[in-house]
Amino acid sequence: MLNQFSRTELLVGAEGMQKLCNARIAVFGIGGVGGYTVEALARSGIGTLDLIDDDKVCLTNLNRQIIAVHSTIGKYKVDVARDRILDINPDAKVNCYKVFYTPETADQFDFSQYDYVVDAIDTVSGKIQLVLQAEAAKVPIISSMGAGNKMDATAFKIADIYKTSVCPLAKVMRHELKNRGIKALKVVYSEETPIIPFNDAKVSREDTARSLEENTDTSVRKKRIPGSNAFVPSVAGLIIASEVIKDILDEFK
Repeated sequence: MLNQFSRTELLVGAEGMQKLCNARIAVFGIGGVGGYTVEALARSGIGTLDLIDDDKVCLTNLNRQIIAVHSTIGKYKVDVARDRILDINPDAKVNCYKVFYTPETADQFDFSQYDYVVDAIDTVSGKIQLVLQAEAAKVPIISSMGAGNKMDATAFKIADIYKTSVCPLAKVMRHELKNRGIKALKVVYSEETPIIPFNDAKVSREDTARSLEENTDTSVRKKRIPGSNAFVPSVAGLIIASEVIKDILDEFK
């Protein structure tokens, strides 16, 4: 009998669909990247999704976030994403956590429950903690590197963190993870050189360019909101989802 996953089943078979249905995946960050990851995972038949984000939809999200429309402004992102998931697959189980993930809030999550973890958050300290927590629980994780200030959706690659280049965030992560003894991390990253945003911030374009190049003055980057668009974060999110699905199917062969 036909159902919403019949076309996927033609590719992965009934056994593969059951593996996806049995999987539980945690997505940390339901924004431009994470929102598209969640959407693709739901449409692929993942049975249980844990959504972690304390943010609400705002007007400036409309240019790139799949959950953002005028009717969802002011609503929690995890709640909006949950409603979309259940409208796609009423049998899915969705756990929402209105939490800003940091090293201080990490103990609220038991990673041993997850078959896979997706890191789509922005803060370096949070990203590092996610990797450490996944490593301790022996749970696979994939991490999104920088998607802001980019215009070339074809520049994304999948690689181990220690084989990345160009991406400023990946450079910071390589250094920090090496210091913590992490030997590998699957990431999605872009080899496009970040664009210097045009805006009226007090920090000059020259200072921002120098900061991105040297990766030392993080205070400069924190003062600036990155530019973004509809097609770069979405591509990163869909690439992440595809990697998760392939790994889940391979893991249970």
